[in-house]
Amino acid sequence: MLPAVTGPGTQHSHTAVRRLLDLLAEGAPAEDYGRPSAEAREAGATAGELADIAEATGVALRIRRTLSQHRRREAELTALFDTASDLAALRDLDAVLRAIVHRAKLLLGTDVTYLSLNDEAAGDTYMRVTDGSVAAAFQQVRLGMGEGLGGLVAQTARPYATDDYQADSRFHHTSTIDRAVGQEGLRAILGVPLRVGARIIGVLYAADRARREFSPQEVALLSSLADHAAIAIDGARLLEETRAALADLNSASETIRAHSADVRRAEQAHDQLTDLVLRGGGADEVAAAIAAILDGAIVIHDSHGAELARAGSGPVPPPAPAVEASRASGRAVPQDGTWVCAVLAGPELLGSIALTGRAGLPDTDRLLFERASVVTALLLLLRRSVAETEDRVRGELLTDLLAATTDPGALTARAQRLGVDLARRHSVLVIHGDVASRHRLLAAAARSGVALGALAGLHNDHVVLVAPVEAPGPTAKALAAELSQAVGSPVTVGAAGPAAGPAGLSAAHGEAHRCLSALRALGHAGRGGALSDLGFVGVLLGGQADLLGYVRNTLGPLLDYDARRGTDLVRTLDAYFAQGGSLTRTREALHVHVNTVVQRLDRVGRLLGEDWNSPARTLEIQLALRLHRLAHGL
Repeated sequence: MLPAVTGPGTQHSHTAVRRLLDLLAEGAPAEDYGRPSAEAREAGATAGELADIAEATGVALRIRRTLSQHRRREAELTALFDTASDLAALRDLDAVLRAIVHRAKLLLGTDVTYLSLNDEAAGDTYMRVTDGSVAAAFQQVRLGMGEGLGGLVAQTARPYATDDYQADSRFHHTSTIDRAVGQEGLRAILGVPLRVGARIIGVLYAADRARREFSPQEVALLSSLADHAAIAIDGARLLEETRAALADLNSASETIRAHSADVRRAEQAHDQLTDLVLRGGGADEVAAAIAAILDGAIVIHDSHGAELARAGSGPVPPPAPAVEASRASGRAVPQDGTWVCAVLAGPELLGSIALTGRAGLPDTDRLLFERASVVTALLLLLRRSVAETEDRVRGELLTDLLAATTDPGALTARAQRLGVDLARRHSVLVIHGDVASRHRLLAAAARSGVALGALAGLHNDHVVLVAPVEAPGPTAKALAAELSQAVGSPVTVGAAGPAAGPAGLSAAHGEAHRCLSALRALGHAGRGGALSDLGFVGVLLGGQADLLGYVRNTLGPLLDYDARRGTDLVRTLDAYFAQGGSLTRTREALHVHVNTVVQRLDRVGRLLGEDWNSPARTLEIQLALRLHRLAHGL
């Protein structure tokens, strides 16, 4: 009790004692108990009064410690009673274990508490519950028997404590455990065993991120909580065994439980796929995820039957009849061992999914497959939205580029933002389909243009590609064949270039458009090429006629042969046409034997092709001979 203060001049002492009593009543922190002495000193208390106040302060602090110990013990007992109450009403083992771990954290005042259980099959111990942990590696760490502090507790069935784990040589340190403890930032650790009879089933821990000495009272408290946790775990095991026995006797309940699990699995798969799409996953990732969920092979097609992605399967042709049947029924349908589900957005067909390798598909997996088609619809709608936005931006750039009415510097900057270098030479390809709509043709051309790194858009009622290729003619031929197959009808492609800069590309577009018109006028629908591929027609239509190029394209094999062998095939062919195709007059003009003329013309036929003397070819060859003679004379 506080000492009695009597005698004259004790006003300051009385005031200080009353203040100390108030602090005890308020449960104030220890540092506040020095204030009454300081206030008395400031008020002019005598040395005797200050001595009395100091003695009273010491007594008050001892009373405070005693009260704190009582409160702490009361809290510990309350926690133990609460834990016992939880065990009596055991419903959820994880909830009880979390409550025990959390109470240990509060009562011991540590940064982290956690509980690990022994895995008898693996011969190690794994983390079951944590409270206050922030490191994923720590929450998933496994300790071998005898490894680290916890492994030693599990092996020896004795409590162990350390004020600095990393520096404590008593324990068998491993890189995995030390790295996990380091990531969590723990230093002081206390571990006590979980006992069920003579068997150790796990370890309960309390840990701080600063150095700390654990008292025997704290070890005893944590051991009491560990005993409760062991009882909870063993009780849960017994309860589980009872439930299993009842489940074996109640098949109807088992059927309901299995059905519920299937529904949950379908919901989880749906959530997993939806999350994948919303995180930006592509068609390949979605196909792989569906294949993994259904343990089969997946192929995704768009609404036109073009393959978008596949996983675990070779190419599968789009099963059109099955897609229509699925679209009509709204369910997945089988066809020749393949399950097919239409991908719909309302009544609109966006594509289809084909599942192979699962001929006998149970109802639960069929439900999963159908849910996967809903997520695939979301994916395709997102892809279409993104593609439409990108196509619009790229199409606007292409229109401004070919119109050549916008500042070249601004066009160059816009192109750079889209990854297009206008300083690089590009070819221009103008595309026309006799049957396919412009929008369908644009979609197909845009897909083909991706491989070329091309801009695609509509300009002057035609689909146009601007691609960084140096050979417009072969590119146009390949593109015409590819697009004709994609849209199922002839597609004609005129090409020009390569050219650099807005002005050059605008001029190339004009030439490519003339080339397209010439191809159609000459009856070459469904083919592609550049003006240089059209012979003298290309020379006439070209904005800058490449005469020497025309001569080389037409007479190149003869010129090369004459240069290598020192022969006169070009001169002989020129004389033959000049003499109206008469062998006799040609012999006289060249002063050679008629057999020599025949042999030379046979060689011409082998070099230029058997149709060299047809009307269409003779016109081109004679024009090339005249241009060659003119160029040679100049």
